[in-house]
Amino acid sequence: MANDAKPAQQRIDQFFSGPGGRADNWRDLVEAAKVWNRGGNRAAYDAALTALAVTEEFHGYPGLRLMAALKEAAAAGDAATSHVLATRIAQALQTKSFRQHAGDWSTQDEGNGDVPDLLPPTLGQSAARRPYFETLIVTGVPASNWPGLLSEWRKLRRPVDAFIYEPVVVGNLEDAFCAAMLNPNIAAVVINEGFALRSRHDAPVLRAMTGAMGLNEESDASALRLAHILKRVRPELDLYLMSNRDVEELAGNPEADVVRRVFYSVEDILELHLSILEGVQDRFDTPFFDNLKKYAQRPIGTFHALPIARGKSVFKSDWIRDMGEFYGLNLFLAESSATTGGLDSMLEPTGNIKKAQEKAARALGADRVYFVTNGTSTSNKMAVQALLGPGDIAIVDRNCHKSHHYGMVLAGAQPLYVEAFPMTEYSMYGAVPLQTIKRALLNAKADGRLDRVKMIDLTNCTFDGHIYNTRRVMEECLAIKPDLIFLWDEAWFGFARFSPFLRRRTAMGAANEIEAWMRDPKSVAAYEKQQAELGKNPSDEVLLKTRLIPDPRQIRLRVYQTNSTHKSMSAIRQGSMLAVKDIEFHTVEAQFKEAVFTHASTSPNQQLIASLDVSRRQMELEGYGLVANAMEIAFAIRNTVNTNPLISRYFRVLGADAMVPKEYRQSGFTDYLAAGTNWASALRSLNDDEFCLDPTRMTLVCGTAGYDGTSFKGLLASRYNIQVNKTSRNSVLIQSNINNTRSDVAHLVRVLAEISGEIDRGLAKGGANARVDFDMRVKSLMKDVPDLPNFSHFHDAYRSDAGTKTNEGDIRGGFYSAYDAAGCEYIRLHDPEIDRRLKNGPDLVSANFVIPYPPGFPIMVPGQVITQETIDFMRKLDVKEIHGYDAAEGLKLVTTEALARMGKPRAAAPKFKAAS
Repeated sequence: MANDAKPAQQRIDQFFSGPGGRADNWRDLVEAAKVWNRGGNRAAYDAALTALAVTEEFHGYPGLRLMAALKEAAAAGDAATSHVLATRIAQALQTKSFRQHAGDWSTQDEGNGDVPDLLPPTLGQSAARRPYFETLIVTGVPASNWPGLLSEWRKLRRPVDAFIYEPVVVGNLEDAFCAAMLNPNIAAVVINEGFALRSRHDAPVLRAMTGAMGLNEESDASALRLAHILKRVRPELDLYLMSNRDVEELAGNPEADVVRRVFYSVEDILELHLSILEGVQDRFDTPFFDNLKKYAQRPIGTFHALPIARGKSVFKSDWIRDMGEFYGLNLFLAESSATTGGLDSMLEPTGNIKKAQEKAARALGADRVYFVTNGTSTSNKMAVQALLGPGDIAIVDRNCHKSHHYGMVLAGAQPLYVEAFPMTEYSMYGAVPLQTIKRALLNAKADGRLDRVKMIDLTNCTFDGHIYNTRRVMEECLAIKPDLIFLWDEAWFGFARFSPFLRRRTAMGAANEIEAWMRDPKSVAAYEKQQAELGKNPSDEVLLKTRLIPDPRQIRLRVYQTNSTHKSMSAIRQGSMLAVKDIEFHTVEAQFKEAVFTHASTSPNQQLIASLDVSRRQMELEGYGLVANAMEIAFAIRNTVNTNPLISRYFRVLGADAMVPKEYRQSGFTDYLAAGTNWASALRSLNDDEFCLDPTRMTLVCGTAGYDGTSFKGLLASRYNIQVNKTSRNSVLIQSNINNTRSDVAHLVRVLAEISGEIDRGLAKGGANARVDFDMRVKSLMKDVPDLPNFSHFHDAYRSDAGTKTNEGDIRGGFYSAYDAAGCEYIRLHDPEIDRRLKNGPDLVSANFVIPYPPGFPIMVPGQVITQETIDFMRKLDVKEIHGYDAAEGLKLVTTEALARMGKPRAAAPKFKAAS
């Protein structure tokens, strides 16, 4: 029976519905076909097919012919064929078998009789597996001619091609944009002139955004305009323009720099095909890894100090052969301490490591990239040492990773600590408000010390997922001091480069946007307009409240970004990259090299370097889809935990509204899963809000289930084989990444449901007393939480050259005070002497770093005066791991006599407390 009901029109601009959403749609179609085939109502199948067919136009597989076959079977009322064909397509998509097996493209249930019409017989006949991708063709050719166009493209493919691709055709700008957003398999785009602007499908959110961009008339849909739009959302794509006009003029247009190559009409269609393959090959090539594979297959005589090379000492041994069997022969064949013979030097690369780093710079949007093989701790210390010297002042997030603090010690720089907003209820800090950073700069200016402030050093995103508005921070700070250096520790955020939503919040993404803004003549006008409005001598309070615009003519853009590649990409542990976009790099290149010599190992691991090379390849070719999947998995976890009737009774994942105070969410954004939220409202938040929340980082509150973070983390690991990240007093951090699958989500949800059920049953069996004990435990974890201590101030002995409005200090001097055993003393934490000295003096001055885990940041640094709030916090801590503190000995302090020997304290020096 025909379905007369008119299905709701499918939207094409649902960009938060990623690869998993598409798979769900196909599973729903198969289920509806099964029901129909068993005699059920076919209405659900027709509605599902109609909705699914809209966005399937943006994918190479199943393609026009298979989708037409599905529609024909439905129109004919053939439930059996509909079920069989839908099942085959869904299975091919799930297993990705269509990328290698020509039979999956057939409209027939058995055999490949019609395959030559769909795909050339070269698919599946190559001896080696060939990677598959899709190429988007944007054209003004009528849709009735598309099957012939597809056939012509397929005829170009040859068995000798290193890759195989399927063309996807669209006829307008909106569909081209949606295809690039919804189809992660697209690796190249061919843009012909003459296409339309509007899609025939529903796209109200997209239409509002394009209208705001000035895309309102059909004449606005130019090939070059589309190229710029696509390059902005997916910079890794190779773009090709085809024009039947004056291609020489177009090719010479500076605006065409986003295009890989310009072609005239279709006269060189084979050249275009080869160019597409060459472009993908350029991203596929991994200079170091490729050479390492060749090296491993050569007969090498090793007479250097690396006995494990070639594996003879391992595989000939009766005692350690099991290690060789575990890791495999290639690991040892590829080991060497040589830097010649096809290999290269990490310290001074001139060959394939240099080429690999150049490719990484392209991938990250940087001018240059350094590979680092002993973690981002080393990347941070390299940058700090290279860019700062003794006496330089750096504005530093007090809650940053300890490598930054130690970097200041090594450089002799003076940290001016600024505080993040506290999240006391969850025993964690957020990020540093921009007003706090600006106030520190303005105070330094008032003190006549702004020339000594060289760097802003911040963590983006934080451990718990707080993301800065990097562009706004840099622009407003550059308005106060135009030559500031910015060091953004993005250890946990490297993947964000490959998300069109999150990229703008990365250091390199923001730096590229600022650089483009500086070239726009409107930037000077905007600056001069604001200066006229502010007047000659605006007060600090006015400057603090104003969104400052820097002078684009004065800016010296100097941005550094460190990434723990191993934390969010497919690199081996300790693999890190340091990205640079610094117009003044030539002035610091020599000292940067010295910093590399200081910290980098002279014996780097070859496999680790290769993994950095390969991780770049993967992210350039499939990172967009992998990150979209990681975000989709995070949304699934958030939604399931917070809506499941049983789980949500004891656990919840905190949304953006709980993690980011309202005053920092100027757009009014509350959460990714809030009713009415779509990609446009999320985009407004990402563009405008002072802080955003990384959706892949989920704070799971477990205190409401009676578990502290440490014990719950242990329970998940020991009993359920689930590993999570950091903990707080009453939460654990769950992170989705490019490695996760929907099965991982199911496992986590199943475990949380099991634990929730056990709590339910325990409370039911235990009666009133069990409920009282449980409620007391929850109250202790969720309400009786210690206040978080701010940084107090450096002791005057370490502030001999400090200003009166700034609180920087000589952390290096404080650090080395601990080397004088006679000048240090120990007092136990609960000794009454602590309380007496807090009340009556003399000051308690820390001789070292004290770092409890959690929260994982220094609550004391060398030379810091210890306050009551710090002692109260330590006394309430119930964590076992506190670096720099031995409970048996007590706090390590600099003695009063040692402080006196360092010089008399200045009477006028104030006691600072950082602004909240």
